[in-house]
Amino acid sequence: MIAVLTLVLYLGLVPAAGAEALEAGGQATVLEVVDGDTLILEDRTEVRLAGIQAPKLPLGRPGFETWPLAQEAKQALAGLTLGQVVTLTFGGRRMDRYGRLLAHLHLSDGRWIQGEMLALGLARVYSFADNRALVAEMLALERAAREASRGIWSHPFYRVIGVEETPSFIDSFQLVEGRVLKVAVVKSRGYLNFGPDWREDFTISIAPRDRKLFEADGARLEDLEGRLVRVRGWIKSFNGPMIEATHPEQIELVDE
Repeated sequence: MIAVLTLVLYLGLVPAAGAEALEAGGQATVLEVVDGDTLILEDRTEVRLAGIQAPKLPLGRPGFETWPLAQEAKQALAGLTLGQVVTLTFGGRRMDRYGRLLAHLHLSDGRWIQGEMLALGLARVYSFADNRALVAEMLALERAAREASRGIWSHPFYRVIGVEETPSFIDSFQLVEGRVLKVAVVKSRGYLNFGPDWREDFTISIAPRDRKLFEADGARLEDLEGRLVRVRGWIKSFNGPMIEATHPEQIELVDE
């Protein structure tokens, strides 16, 4: 069972970003739903739901295959929001590189759209160091859906993979589980090594600037040595499979 607490909470702290009040961003009517985590408002502003990733549609990208349950996720978001007045709030960076607003959305009855999609099992947590508000709450909702095998969590495409499988998943976003064999810091960069050969085995890498964020939250990397953890992120190939962790919420301790 995955621990209810994130790495930061396990170490006895409350993540500051999760406790910050969201900043108000006004209200608007939803005109169109693009996919399970993106929609367009009546003034043609495009909004990306902050903190989550729904199954992806091709959306004109050549050769891109539709992810399982992508249409179901789009339909669910449309059922929740299409034609509805939503309140926008912000908890970090407000715009992505594509010019889309990064917002949390709430309906007039108080329902939180990110929470609804996660509870349905039609999205997973996808957070960034500059947009961490409510991540702890989102992780709890995702975990409950996963344990109940709702939505994407009943499909093998989205399963949690083991570190030994990571070479087959380069350039994809995954949840990876394994035991940290050794923690090292080389030229101020942190490494969580999951095998004896750092040139080939799976590794979590933490840049010097990001280590400061971990340390500010009281997350000591050395405390993870020998622990079973779950990390989420894009798997890249650099001295073997690697995920770059930019903020503590990417890493969860697994309850043994």
